[in-house]
Amino acid sequence: MYQDNNPAVTSYGNQAAFSPLAQSSVYSFPQAGQTYGLPPFGAMWPGIKTETGLPEAPSVGQPGFLSFSSAYTSTQSGQLHYSYPSQGKPRSHPPPPFSFSFSSIPLACFQNDANTLTPAPRRCPRPSDAPPQENLPPGIALPAGLALPTGARELEDAGRRNSVGKAKGKAKKPDGCPSTDSDLERVFLWDLDETIIIFHSLLTGSFAQKFGKDPATVLNLGLQMEELIFELADTHLFFNDLEECDQVHVEDVASDDNGQDLSNYNFLADGFSGSSGGGGGSGPAGVPGGVEWMRKLAFRYRRLKEIYNAYKTNVGGLLSPMKRDLLLRLQSEIENVTDAWLSTALKSLLLIQSRGKCLNILVTTTQLVPALAKVLLYGLGEVFSIDTIYSATKIGKESCFERIVSRFGKKVTYVVIGDGRDEEFAAKQHNMPFWRISTHGDLVSLHQALELDFL
Repeated sequence: MYQDNNPAVTSYGNQAAFSPLAQSSVYSFPQAGQTYGLPPFGAMWPGIKTETGLPEAPSVGQPGFLSFSSAYTSTQSGQLHYSYPSQGKPRSHPPPPFSFSFSSIPLACFQNDANTLTPAPRRCPRPSDAPPQENLPPGIALPAGLALPTGARELEDAGRRNSVGKAKGKAKKPDGCPSTDSDLERVFLWDLDETIIIFHSLLTGSFAQKFGKDPATVLNLGLQMEELIFELADTHLFFNDLEECDQVHVEDVASDDNGQDLSNYNFLADGFSGSSGGGGGSGPAGVPGGVEWMRKLAFRYRRLKEIYNAYKTNVGGLLSPMKRDLLLRLQSEIENVTDAWLSTALKSLLLIQSRGKCLNILVTTTQLVPALAKVLLYGLGEVFSIDTIYSATKIGKESCFERIVSRFGKKVTYVVIGDGRDEEFAAKQHNMPFWRISTHGDLVSLHQALELDFL
């Protein structure tokens, strides 16, 4: 029954009346305290000065897309590194980094019909057992029992004739810049653990606790993956020799390489020992830091680079059939337990890679050799070439960022993507915008921002 156009509601005794429905709340991200802005990719706002390489957002009517929050007041008490002692010793895992507030892109920029973020599906590369397409660089010598990929031998003779002579002086070789570096507009600096992949938090239990997963299952997956990482690093990537001779970049000791043909070089019998470490001294041959010792160290990093390039799309070729099957199972189970974290991150990585004037750079607090093993085993070799991978274990992320800016120049816009205070502090020191990754939603929002050319 209706009276005066008002519906009559039947009432029952002892029934509590329902309160009227309130208007749906509007979701937004706070932008208070914003001091750093980033214009849309490929477009510049009028009147913006770009002398610093990072245009500032206009002050009237334009919210910042990516920024620091004024709540960041912590001082840097020291770098947090993932420690990986040699096998057989316990490996320490420090607690996860602190969290800071983050101002994200306004949701209004991404509103769909249902106010949800729905990134388009994209196929993600998976490791396959097919032979790699890349040929080994000239002069490669693989460990005993490990065959060269198909087609690699044909390049050796030509490579030996074109071998590079010994570099003069002790100056560091540039980080292998391709000729297109001068055309870059944006460089994305990625953290690895808990940003692109989930590994460290599997071992500490923080992932299981944060996302409500079974702790025993998660820890078991982490331990199995850790075993594979160090087996690959020790067996094929010289980690036993290089653990105490860690470098920031694979080319850091290239100036000590005389270009000798390594096809028949016996690394097991050359007397090299990296246990004492060394600098750039000129002591007697064989003494850590001496000319001969540095040359043998450079040989190992050259071979490390060759193996990475040969197997970056087919890490299974470095593993036994049993370990290859274990890796495939672990990849699948980790993706399931982490709710496709890696696949979600790959959408953004591949989108950036598909652009003509953008580049992905990896800066991790893991030592360089285990970091390369992680990249290979998690199927990221196609995304990160070895010359775009930096280890901040020795010098910290702030210094790593400084090296990268020195390499690519100050006219490039840099965007830092990570989960920890190290990269956030370093980004602030270099006036770089920082995108925090704490949940799946942060990865989804990042992909949406990239698709809409806000980054």
